[in-house]
Amino acid sequence: MGIGVGLFLIAVGAVLTFAVNVSTNGFNINTIGVILMIVGGLGVLLDLIIFAPRRRTATTAGGRRTIVEERDPYI
Repeated sequence: MGIGVGLFLIAVGAVLTFAVNVSTNGFNINTIGVILMIVGGLGVLLDLIIFAPRRRTATTAGGRRTIVEERDPYI
């Protein structure tokens, strides 16, 4: 699950929890909204923890690592 899917689940869960007022038998729609927000938050958190270190390296076609540093010309 990517960051986009996690944010989508959080948004849908928030709408179900805070904006929908429906009485149903058998399940509580507010509880489903809270569950979706928790699952979306965990998905975003896991995506940032697990996949963020892989996104930090930049490689070229030759397989070399390229590091670009910006320096202040006035120092």
